[in-house]
Amino acid sequence: MTDFTELPDLASRALAGSVVAANDEFFAARENLIQPGPPAVVPTFGHKGKEYDGWETRRRREPGVDWAIVRLGVPGVIHGVVVDTAHFLGNYPPFVSVEAASVDGYPSAAELADLHWEPIVARSPAAGGSVNSYPVTDPRDWTHVRLTLHPDGGVARFRVHGTPAPDPRFLTGTIDLAALENGGGLVSCSDAFYGSAEKMILPGRAHDMGEGWENARRRDGGNDWAVLRLAGAGVVRHVELDTSYFLGNAPGWVQLSGCADLDAGEWFDLVPKQRSQPDTRHRYLVAEDRPVTHVRLDVYPDGGIARLRVWGELTS
Repeated sequence: MTDFTELPDLASRALAGSVVAANDEFFAARENLIQPGPPAVVPTFGHKGKEYDGWETRRRREPGVDWAIVRLGVPGVIHGVVVDTAHFLGNYPPFVSVEAASVDGYPSAAELADLHWEPIVARSPAAGGSVNSYPVTDPRDWTHVRLTLHPDGGVARFRVHGTPAPDPRFLTGTIDLAALENGGGLVSCSDAFYGSAEKMILPGRAHDMGEGWENARRRDGGNDWAVLRLAGAGVVRHVELDTSYFLGNAPGWVQLSGCADLDAGEWFDLVPKQRSQPDTRHRYLVAEDRPVTHVRLDVYPDGGIARLRVWGELTS
């Protein structure tokens, strides 16, 4: 069985997630929960005490719990959550629980409080300074999750790993068939030493080299590749291969292939192998009109790609 942490983090700020409400954030802001990077050590003290890269509530002096509500960047089926208490040692929550809800539109924090919330992680022990992982077996789609601390404390990061289930009403016309937010995903890749190939299909443009896919230097005469699942079967119209911020480590050549049946492995060119340039957004028209369900990006012999866009129309 695949480790659920290998699935996309549906709550991540990189995927347009948001912490829409919290009952308390006295020591550290709730927004830190969904930052895409790992939690950092903050060596400073402020007026309220030790500062943390995470969410921290005050010490409770009365019965109750603390909570934060996260709107997922993309609705989806949740396969597991991670409550990371890195650097919270004497001030972590001893127990946590997670609930989920599904709602259309963009409700306010007050409206969210009145929703019916379904438990997906029962009240469970949590350890300090640890990556606490909790699998989820509920097969339903969700749009929001609520993390509850019993009774209070600090959490560095909250990850909600799952399978995107975007609203099909927004998948009409020409769309980015490979985009994670549209239901695309990473199937496999040859190497992701410096950065996951999944980063190529995140929303927006990369802001630095760390926001793209970068493999290790090849010494064996082969080449690196990544296979991506599209949002559905579709006809590709044009492709963007963006090497922005990759200057001394961009691929020398690139190639994009497609197939309609991954098991059969019958690949054909969408973008034939050709020279690429560092720090450049390359755009290619695609003449092939056969529908594809998967694409394979080959980089020769290795090198970094900031973003991959596969523009086209769904056929099913």
